[in-house]
Formats: sequence, C-alpha cells, structure tokens
Amino acid sequence: MTRVPDTQRFVPVLLGADASTYSLARSFHEEYDVVSVAVSRLGAGPVANSRIIETSQVSDLDDADALVAHLLELGQRFGETPLILLSSTDFLVRRIVELRHKLEPRFTIPYPDLALIERMTDKAQFSELCGELAIAHPQTVVYEVARHPQLRDDAELLAGLKFPIIAKTGNSALYHQYDFPGKQKVHTAASREELMDLMQRVHDSGYPGTFILQDMIPGLDEGMRILTCYSDKSGAVRFASYGHVLMEEHLPATLGVPAAIVTGENHEVVQEAKRLLEHVGWRGYANFDLKYDPRDGRTKFFELNPRLGRSNFYVTASGHNPVRYYVEEYVEGSDLSDEPALLESSKEELYTSLPVPLLLRYLPNDLRRKVIGMAARGRVTNPMMYVRDPNPRRWAYVLAYGVNQVRKYARVYPPPKRDRDGQPA
Repeated sequence: MTRVPDTQRFVPVLLGADASTYSLARSFHEEYDVVSVAVSRLGAGPVANSRIIETSQVSDLDDADALVAHLLELGQRFGETPLILLSSTDFLVRRIVELRHKLEPRFTIPYPDLALIERMTDKAQFSELCGELAIAHPQTVVYEVARHPQLRDDAELLAGLKFPIIAKTGNSALYHQYDFPGKQKVHTAASREELMDLMQRVHDSGYPGTFILQDMIPGLDEGMRILTCYSDKSGAVRFASYGHVLMEEHLPATLGVPAAIVTGENHEVVQEAKRLLEHVGWRGYANFDLKYDPRDGRTKFFELNPRLGRSNFYVTASGHNPVRYYVEEYVEGSDLSDEPALLESSKEELYTSLPVPLLLRYLPNDLRRKVIGMAARGRVTNPMMYVRDPNPRRWAYVLAYGVNQVRKYARVYPPPKRDRDGQPA
C-alpha cells in the first residue's frame, strides 16, 4: 500500500476517488514528485493500486462530523507538514468551504467564501451577471421547481424560448442530494409537454431549488468550449487555459463532462472571463462551460464551476501545470511577482479520457483528420495513462475502463448521423 513519505514537504489531500481525483494527484506528482492522499468511502476505481496516491477511507463523505474527524486525524498524523485540501466535484468543494472554520488553519483551503460560491454557481444569478456585464450567454428562463403546480399552466413563462430547449439544475450541489426517474446532469425537452413532465418528476423528488431553461445553441458536442482561470489572492486573473471540446461524456452520471479537448487559445473569451471574475473578486480557480453559437459567431458562457474542472488535466496537457499556482501562493507564500501579469496557454494538445478510435467515430471529417494528425505526432494525453505510475493492477483497470467505454457508448450514445460534409444530418 502506498504511503506518503515522512520527508514530503507538503501533502495534497483530495476528496473523491474518480478520474478527476487521479488527474489532480498526477499533476501534483508531475510538478513536485509528491504523493497525494485521496479521501473517499471505498478508495477504489481510478485511485486504487497507485504509486502516487495513498487512499484513506472515511465512512461517509456526506457526514460532516465524520469527515472533519477523519481529516483532523490526518492532520495530526502529518504533524507540521502543510496540507492543502481540494476536490474537483461541486458538492465536495461546497462541503470543504462549509467546514472551513473547523479545518483551518491546519488545512489550507484555496477557495472563495461560501456566499460568493453560491452566487456564482447559481445559474440564474450567473446569467443575470453576464447580462449586466454584456458577456455573451444563452437566453435563459428560471423555473422555480417548488412552484411547479402554479407555473405549469403559465403561458407567458417561456416567452422568448423556442423548443427544443436545455433544462438543467440551477444549483448543482443541492441537486446532488435528490433523485428521480431519468435524472441526468443536463436534460433536453423537445416540447412543452416533455418539459412539464420533467418538472413534475423533479418537483416530486422534493428538490426545492430552481431549474434553468435555456436556448439550445445548434451543434453537437464539438460546439462546446472550456476555459479555466486562476485568480490570485488580490483578485487579479493570472492564468487562463482554453480548450475546444470535441466530445463529452454521455453516461447519465457524468453527462456533459468534457471527455476530449484540443487545447488552444481564445483571447477574446479570456478577456470576458477576466472582466467577470475581477468584477466579483474571485479567488482561486474557476472553470467555465461555453458553447460556440454558429448563428452569430460568438462563444457563449453557460456556467461557472468553483474549482479545477473534472477534466482538469487538459490544463496540464496544455503545458502549464495548474497546481503550481496553488502551491506557490498558498503553500510557499509567493506573491507571484515573478509571474506574468496574465499567462494564456497556447500549446495545441489533444486531451482525451476516451480511446482515440472511439473518439474518431463521433467527429466530423475536419476534426477527425485533425485528431489523426495529432495522434500520429504523439500529441495525445490520457490522464489515466501515467508512465510513472506503473502498477500492473492499476494498468489492468485502465485498459478495462477503456474497453468498457466502447461498450457503454455503443449502448447509450451511438455515433450521430452526419451529412457528406460531416455535419449533423
């Protein structure tokens, strides 16, 4: 079993056990040659049998008292060694921030305060802020689920939206606590009848928050974009990493998570994000979901995630390891004065959590040729395939995971039909 060396100068403590947790641990290991501690209920899956991760099992991540007790016990074990506490999952980031008063100063927690996180992750407030700052975003209607019996017959409610539309939770952390038949991260509704059926199921689950109903921007997965920004302790945006999403996850539990990204640059979008983040005084990382709208040629902001994203290793693949900012500013105490005022990554690399042959089945002709060319030049990064983590049992898991991805996509998301030019038919 892997253990953190006694001589290690700081320890990343990561809540979770999924591929995003492994990606964070890999970034820390690549940059600083350190072992991370992954705290989860089972310690299985992507974080198991790893030489760069020590697994630490807690009875229940949803039990605040049990989690605090477990983390403070870790804190005692590591003595005076600095500990930095992170996650790439919304509800766990919220949990960390809610428990900040019980965990600091033993743990360094590089997230904004809860009030700002709630404001910026509330999709209705985020959309309103984009409107105030003239930042491109889709037409949006806020649906108060608790008022569904009164709203379902309101003929004026959806004025300005045309079906099909996108329907998604207004509060991801709250939504995590409720379940209903057919629950997904993002829903589509082809008609008012479909939308009302969905809202009835959400209402019956007891979910008390809002749903966001949005204009469906034309295009498939390859229309999506991603942007990750780091704001320093003074609130200045110091780093940005942009990517063109080629394909998203399509399994219900992870629907919408970018699975393949070509890294690159988009100065205009970065400047819009900078204006927004500095306006509200953000600190730490923010991850934006965006989509290119072919109708007006603008890239539109959908939402902000208060963390490094679940596909966070695309940033490392772009040539700029994101954990370095955490360590330099929060562990080493640097004021980043020796860093550029704003660094924008520009290197082109293919990040993919899917086997390349599977990815190629879903792409239009131009992107298929691009991916083939990048693969031929060795410009492909899979976050799970880390040569410095050679445990045979872990690699058996990684290979089996790739095979299962092929099977699952064949079942839940057959390749879309395209015309002769590779566009959606």
